Amino acid sequence: MGERSEKSILIAGAGPTGLTLALELARRGVLSRLIAKASSPTPTHESRALGVNARTLTLLEASGVSAMILAKARRLTKFKILAAGKPLVTIETETFRSRYCPIQILPQGETERLLLQKLSSFGIAPEWSTELTALSGDGKKPVVTLQHADGRTETVAPDMLVGADGAHSAVRKAFGFAFPGNAIDSRFFLADYRYAQPVDTSFIEMNFLNPGVLGRLPVSEDTMRYLSTVEDFETRIDHPAMVQERTWSSEFSISFRHVETMNRGNVFLAGDAAHVHSPAGARGMNLGIEDACWLAFLISESREREYSDLRMPAVKTVLKDTRRNTAFITLKNPALTGLRSLLLPLVNHMPGLTTAFLHNAAGQDTPPPPWIPGAQ
Repeated sequence: MGERSEKSILIAGAGPTGLTLALELARRGVLSRLIAKASSPTPTHESRALGVNARTLTLLEASGVSAMILAKARRLTKFKILAAGKPLVTIETETFRSRYCPIQILPQGETERLLLQKLSSFGIAPEWSTELTALSGDGKKPVVTLQHADGRTETVAPDMLVGADGAHSAVRKAFGFAFPGNAIDSRFFLADYRYAQPVDTSFIEMNFLNPGVLGRLPVSEDTMRYLSTVEDFETRIDHPAMVQERTWSSEFSISFRHVETMNRGNVFLAGDAAHVHSPAGARGMNLGIEDACWLAFLISESREREYSDLRMPAVKTVLKDTRRNTAFITLKNPALTGLRSLLLPLVNHMPGLTTAFLHNAAGQDTPPPPWIPGAQ
């Protein structure tokens, strides 16, 4: 570990993945430098990621961040599935036998701020508004040119470069990592509404409109998020209280892509820089945090060459699951949507399927971290 602490590690990207990597390295005595093109953490009212799963809480427990998350997060007790407003399935999370609830709700911006707070105790802070303007060299000795907020440029040659810089990763592109995959036809639409009084935030609801779907997710005590594949979905919302304001809206398409290897020499990729997929199952941020924790552990053990071999099976598992789940919720064929409505109520009487669903929701379908005794 002493040898590692003398090596220079540059992390590009200060989202949840980059922040977690810097924190997990720091608590193991390994210092890193963290840069971000963004000028600040994700605005809390524009947080795409909301779910923090049980695997992430297990991973962040040693740093103290899990306790901070639990103090602010909202516990989900139910997953509800309906068709045209008619209840089909209700899954109770309390049936899941684990130390943590499968998913807690906390906007990504708040999770980032908790990671930043803990990271500051190690004397580390991101260099905001710092952009990678040129990347050269090879995987063994990358060379990076940085442009800082004040216009100053700087060229550095870190011993390790980690791209945690998102789906459009400059690091991935510069060092020739292929990023194969495909986009799906369906577009998704999102709107957050704040209400004049607190609303029930204990459940996630998915209502099949046949065709199309309308999802309802809690954001905070008085704010709900609605997700849909139907453009006029806001006319179909059954608001739980008087609307105070529409705080955010967005639309996006979905791709399923992953790199073929997560490291080349001393260049590593983590999070969305290495894999992107559907938000179904709330796996994106959680999988990136998982990447970061594994990479920090391996670096501290001088085993970073094993990173890609150890992480790729997990990445492929999650992409396969989210692709299947997305195909299921975006069905358009009337015969198939009818069959779905007919079969889903059977899940209420099949504990094995419920357990499997919660196991995946908790993020426990990938290999458990070997450095945490008894981790699931």
